[in-house]
Amino acid sequence: MTTTPWHPREPSPVRPGHAPPWVASVLYAAVLFAGVYYDLVGDEPQAPACTTGFVAALAALFALDAAERRLHRRSGVARGLAAGVLLARVGLFFAVTACDSAGLSRALFVLVPFTAYFAFGRRVSLALGTGCAGALLGRYALASDGWYTDAEAISDLLMFALVLVLTVSMAAVATGEQDARWRLESTVRELTGSQRRLRAYAARVAELSTAEERNRLAREIHDSIGHHLTAVAVQVEKAEAFRDLDRAESDRALAAARWSARRALDEARRSVRALREEPEPFSLSDALTDLVRNAADGGGPHVTLDITGQETGYGEGQVTALYRAAQEALTNARRHAGAAHVHLHVAYGPAAARLTVTDDGRGLPDPAAARAAPGVGLRGLRERLQPLGGALRVRSAPGEGTTLTATVPRNPPVPGAEDGADPAAPTGHSR
Repeated sequence: MTTTPWHPREPSPVRPGHAPPWVASVLYAAVLFAGVYYDLVGDEPQAPACTTGFVAALAALFALDAAERRLHRRSGVARGLAAGVLLARVGLFFAVTACDSAGLSRALFVLVPFTAYFAFGRRVSLALGTGCAGALLGRYALASDGWYTDAEAISDLLMFALVLVLTVSMAAVATGEQDARWRLESTVRELTGSQRRLRAYAARVAELSTAEERNRLAREIHDSIGHHLTAVAVQVEKAEAFRDLDRAESDRALAAARWSARRALDEARRSVRALREEPEPFSLSDALTDLVRNAADGGGPHVTLDITGQETGYGEGQVTALYRAAQEALTNARRHAGAAHVHLHVAYGPAAARLTVTDDGRGLPDPAAARAAPGVGLRGLRERLQPLGGALRVRSAPGEGTTLTATVPRNPPVPGAEDGADPAAPTGHSR
């Protein structure tokens, strides 16, 4: 179990270890009033020195209790210090009793087991209470012969024992109440700390969610709109280059650029509808067919498409990820690889769907470095595929072309099928 850290401005709760202050104060005040009153109206006046000592000893008891309470509020009272305070209190009790003419000061000794109960527990309190009763019994035994036949002595002894029992019982009740309050305060502070941590976790989750959404939008812009804008730029450059040489080829390039611009606009609208939770059905086969047709009309490498299996059973997230992979591969083959031929193969199987894009371009100059630090497009594809349980693999060599393979599992998976297995090909068609 972890310990709850306390807030710097909140004091750590200190477990109660001292008696309620009002009990001792009331008893001290009663003894002081009885002693002074007896000295004033009694038949045997006390010496001034004895009265002064009586009052001074009671004042010292008041001061001792106040100091103990301050120490406990600040940092708690150690058992050694508590034992010293108890001994000092007992010594002052004896001093008060020696200077008391009224005889009420003997009641102070009931505070010995009472205060010990809070500092040392029930066993020590019972032992000290028994010791106090035994001390009074010994005093009677030593002071007078035949004390056991004296009704007043027996009555005092029984009354003192009864008061000791009641005092220890009251200490047990007060200790239980203090422990309950202490546990309640500790629970409140723990809950406060938990709420503070939850607020911090919620803020962190919101921050991570914002970062994740920002990365997702960046991938969408790069993979969809970015692809089409790249195609527009390439076709416009081609139209400018062929404007004076081949007017028909320039017109075809401009037509391809217009198609790409419309597709970019469609992708933007589709993304907006998806953010509003109004998605449109998406067909990977139709989208790839349209993509290949535009590539053939707009010049560049010759692109062929081969699809095997059935698209049913795959979620929109899976097929969209494969479409983005095809877009990225075609863009790289057109802009960087200088490929003459590109072949797309999609295989839908019972456990996984696989897209393979192969070109005959110049390949990557350093495939190992490209895998260690992929570009924005490949990194975005991996980030898109990983949450779906998919994988991306790029195989290339200088002068030998590039092969990109993207795999996504079927959702939901078919029982008994292994993810990543070679997809079956029950049906197929080529373009």
